[in-house]
Amino acid sequence: MEHQNEVSEKSLLFSMSGYGFLLIGLALLAAVGYLFLQNGGEISFSMIALGILALLIFKGLSVIDPNEAVVTTFLGTYMGSMKKSGLRFIIPFYGKQKISLRARNLNGQILKVNDKAGNPIEIAAVIVWQVDDTAKAVFAVDDYERFVAIQSEAAVRNLAGSYAYDHSEDSSADVTLRDSTGSINEKLEQELNERLARAGVNVLEARISHLAYAPEIAMAMLQRQQATAVVAARKQIVEGAVGMVEMALQRLHDRKTVELSNTERAQLVSNLMVVLCAEKSVTPTVNMNSNHLQ
Repeated sequence: MEHQNEVSEKSLLFSMSGYGFLLIGLALLAAVGYLFLQNGGEISFSMIALGILALLIFKGLSVIDPNEAVVTTFLGTYMGSMKKSGLRFIIPFYGKQKISLRARNLNGQILKVNDKAGNPIEIAAVIVWQVDDTAKAVFAVDDYERFVAIQSEAAVRNLAGSYAYDHSEDSSADVTLRDSTGSINEKLEQELNERLARAGVNVLEARISHLAYAPEIAMAMLQRQQATAVVAARKQIVEGAVGMVEMALQRLHDRKTVELSNTERAQLVSNLMVVLCAEKSVTPTVNMNSNHLQ
């Protein structure tokens, strides 16, 4: 039953070029003036008739700018929309309302919400939209511009609460707000189109313009990210150092450069690991072991 009350844009309303009708209306007004002068200032029925006809012609004229439409109604019934630019003429008894079809930007305000992990974050989006169905924009909602603003804020809040901020919050997540920008923008655009279809609005582009932790946890999260980065870097350094030590021992063994006991091998491994993993440059020392002197 609810679908019976939905309004959708009809085919384009038939209209004619208004330039000829403009000339006719001006000619009728000129005729009224001429008759007025001929009658010595007295108003006759023919003058009133010609004047009313001229007014009806002027009422039927509409100037439509590029990327603009005129929505028409008659006795509460939607009759159609005119989208052809220029001076157009339609039935004078139609009610008319202009609506812009140009693309518009909505620079959303910064919202403070909780992500999927419950952390407070700040998020904002920039949305490019335009009216696609003029009838829905005028008749389906009270104020389509305000409807776009409110639904866009709701979509951004819902998106932020559906995903974690980054993989440090949810290591198993395929999509996060910070690390999956392309996917997040696509999901936001899709949700906005679903929400705004009721108002006849089409979202051309939607992008996250601001994303950050809330000020009260920003410092703690920054320290955690720095610690995570340090751990990851040290892990890579250690893995590389182990590989280099293994390669050094293997080379010494293959070339039979020197025969090392288990104790000496352990000491060599320890020294190499210190040299390779130390954050600062190390100071070498020479160990004169008399056991190897001939």
